[in-house]
Amino acid sequence: MLRLIQIEFLKLRRRKFVWLMLLAALFMPFFALLYFKYVKETGGDPLQFYKWSAFGFTLWFILPVVLGTLCTMLMYEENQHDMLKQLWIVPISKMGYFFSKFFVVLLYSICFMLITAVASVMFSVLPGYVAFDWGSVLNLLKKCLEIGVITSFVMLPILAIAASQKGYILPVSITLVYVFLGFILMTVNMYLHPLTSMAVIVMRNGDIPGLVFTQAINIPLALLCICVWVIVAVLLAIIALGRRK
Repeated sequence: MLRLIQIEFLKLRRRKFVWLMLLAALFMPFFALLYFKYVKETGGDPLQFYKWSAFGFTLWFILPVVLGTLCTMLMYEENQHDMLKQLWIVPISKMGYFFSKFFVVLLYSICFMLITAVASVMFSVLPGYVAFDWGSVLNLLKKCLEIGVITSFVMLPILAIAASQKGYILPVSITLVYVFLGFILMTVNMYLHPLTSMAVIVMRNGDIPGLVFTQAINIPLALLCICVWVIVAVLLAIIALGRRK
């Protein structure tokens, strides 16, 4: 398994676009800098700044779309050239192959959110909008790590769909539908979609200002929703990879 993960990272060295996608982690911190400079004052409240830079569009749109694209890229090249047939001859465990891709997504997601956290601190503290405070910084790092870890599990259905397809159009299209559906369902039922359940877990203490939940916070139900989707995704991956001879 460790050997498979190492090989996946060695393959990533040749894919410059994968590393360029990490620049998306700077987008919302930079936008927050412009917003609070020209439109609104933070009043020195770090949570107001971090809500924009790390807990808003990054959580709902940017990170899920980036991870969905990464999932597609990890599967596309080998599916397109039928390299799986050679891998099965080696032989390689199909589940080992699938989870080696997942660990790449997991580490990539954590790195993405750590970059977002560092950029949020730099863009808020250096211009003087927010005073440096260890408590706020540690809370930001903790929340970003939570988002990074949980989002990788939430995107497992997209990785399973990418494993079942030879092309990239369908997985990318489903990624966009998946992300926007999560945003829409937030006001309907927070425990139907993994993205909304993730938001419930991340914001469980009500420490993100301006967010109002339409239902009571139920962490076990949110975890159950994510677990069900993860199990379905793994089963789909087992079936899809099992059909590849």
